[in-house]
Amino acid sequence: MKLAICTDVLANLSFPDMLDKVKSYGITGVEMTAGGWSPCPHVKTEELLASPEKLTAFRQELQTRGMNIVALNCSGNPLAPGELGEKHTLSSYKTVELAGKLGVKKIVMMSGLPGGGPGDSVPNWITSTVSWPDYMPGVIDYQWHEVAIPWWKAFTQHARQHGVEQIALEAFPSQLVYNAGTLLRLRNSVDEMIGMNLDPSHLIVMGADPIAAARKLEGAVYHVHGKDARIERGLAEIDGLLEYQPVTNTKTRTWNYVAVGCGQDLQWWKEFFSVLRMTGYDGDVSLEMEDLTMSVEAGLQTSIDALKASISR
Repeated sequence: MKLAICTDVLANLSFPDMLDKVKSYGITGVEMTAGGWSPCPHVKTEELLASPEKLTAFRQELQTRGMNIVALNCSGNPLAPGELGEKHTLSSYKTVELAGKLGVKKIVMMSGLPGGGPGDSVPNWITSTVSWPDYMPGVIDYQWHEVAIPWWKAFTQHARQHGVEQIALEAFPSQLVYNAGTLLRLRNSVDEMIGMNLDPSHLIVMGADPIAAARKLEGAVYHVHGKDARIERGLAEIDGLLEYQPVTNTKTRTWNYVAVGCGQDLQWWKEFFSVLRMTGYDGDVSLEMEDLTMSVEAGLQTSIDALKASISR
């Protein structure tokens, strides 16, 4: 496995300065956002698609430093009703087109989440039993069969036409794919081009075990995010893990995203990577630093040290 960095955390730096900063850590792989919710600080997708000269200059910045793009990321909600879904669908399709021009074979995304029915204007994440109220089963059927599966069948065809080989979905709360079971449901319904971006932090905060998930997903893990989460003692025991406070309220939330090693210890991370390697994954591990309890530099260095000490090579 090789360590890479999700570069949005260095959004304050220009593209060349960001590459220099990443290389100063001894890392040569980058995962950069090209669509979705991100402002895409380092990848101007429309400009690069429109200008062969800018595309060449973009490639040259990477080549002169001996660096490579491990994946383009366009995480958003392309299944959302209305304008948001249309916007994120367009940026997803354009990200694939850019990947084709850059020779990038892997796209990192989220599955998207539809509304609860054709008339809804807001996405609807169903997390309670469908046994009651009795309208729940119809919502699930609509979301999967009327929206998600048709959208993803069309999108995977587009991706294949542009040379993309893997679409790694980040299982995330408030997305239709949020755990191993829902990932496999979409993969089996659509195409084996779809696999998991296994980000341990999201599974941890939903009460799942990422190591057990890695075993279940053997052969379907296409990407890994190096990102940790901590269940906050004395708070989660009282209020549980369903947490809607803003992520900036770190002191009162029942869980927080933290630098790698500040949630799970290094023994846990060593086992996680060992099981991943044992089940066939030997790809990139992209550090995604979203710890708001410390500075960006401290969070990056803490995470890099922990990942370098635990990744299976």
